[in-house]
Amino acid sequence: MSIVRYLIVDRYGSMIAKHSERIRVVKGKERLAEAPLLHLEAILVTTNGVAISSDAIRECTERGIPIYFLSGRGKPYASVYSQALTGTIATRRAQLMAYEDERGVALAKRFVSGKLRNQANLLRYMAKYRKEREPDIFEAIQILAPDILGLEAEIEEVEGKSVDEVRERLLNIEGRAAQHYWAGVQVLLKANLDWPGRRTRGASDPFNMMLNYAYGVLYGQIERALVLAGLDPYAGFLHADRPGKPSLSLDLIEEFRQQVVDRTMVGMVNKGVKIDLDESKHLVMEFRRRIAEAVLGRLESRVGYEGKRFSLQSVIQSQARHMATFLRGEREVYEPFVGSW
Repeated sequence: MSIVRYLIVDRYGSMIAKHSERIRVVKGKERLAEAPLLHLEAILVTTNGVAISSDAIRECTERGIPIYFLSGRGKPYASVYSQALTGTIATRRAQLMAYEDERGVALAKRFVSGKLRNQANLLRYMAKYRKEREPDIFEAIQILAPDILGLEAEIEEVEGKSVDEVRERLLNIEGRAAQHYWAGVQVLLKANLDWPGRRTRGASDPFNMMLNYAYGVLYGQIERALVLAGLDPYAGFLHADRPGKPSLSLDLIEEFRQQVVDRTMVGMVNKGVKIDLDESKHLVMEFRRRIAEAVLGRLESRVGYEGKRFSLQSVIQSQARHMATFLRGEREVYEPFVGSW
């Protein structure tokens, strides 16, 4: 019997409850799912009309098992953690103070450089096996990937005493790199999707809806890592503060979008996976579950990191802790995670 690490609850009218040393999901008299608390890492609630018992909430929080709530489009709108996880005052004080000094600038620059390198590496990874079969695609990527990396030199030229002084320039560099990157993704997509290019809010085409939903699943894992490291997910550096905006989650996710989500979603589409939509032209519930399972499965994949091999889930947690130690002055430099190709 396989170990259930992530429990996805996607049936309207479900009930999540504690039963002995397990979390059980039922609907009426039907048992939908069950997971031992010993191995459970997270619960994802991805539909409306789900109830959860106070016993289940208490058991999960005491064991450090987060409960995430996602909308039908993959937007995280609530998370449940242990109250004790938010009590790391020294780290949060350092985080807030860094917004006004060179630590915040250094982090913002590293987030962008990490994103650019991961974008270039993923394009090269997806193109390297096409040199013989599809030389035109291979050659196109050989132009686009260096164009992205060429912008990294501009990041080092950005100077300022606080993130407010450098944010606009950094976001400009990030935006120009994104144009090259998504142009490369469009070249690499095998399916005839009639893809209009990258769209975020209000996306109505299947591939962008897939990406947005998958990012929503990843956001929860990023937020969890930040909270466990003692950081405030809502106090970022590259991304500006706004009520209800998880700015630091948006900062750290930049290092992992390509390796966790983009690679997985492009792979699904290029393997011919049928994207199922309902009558309202939204992803059907079963396909959303498939996306979530693919992302969570990718997080279990082992990658090269600091001279060894770790799961991507562990790398995310390690990067969050590196950020915390950098902010507290216990680490001289924060280096972004960059996946190989």
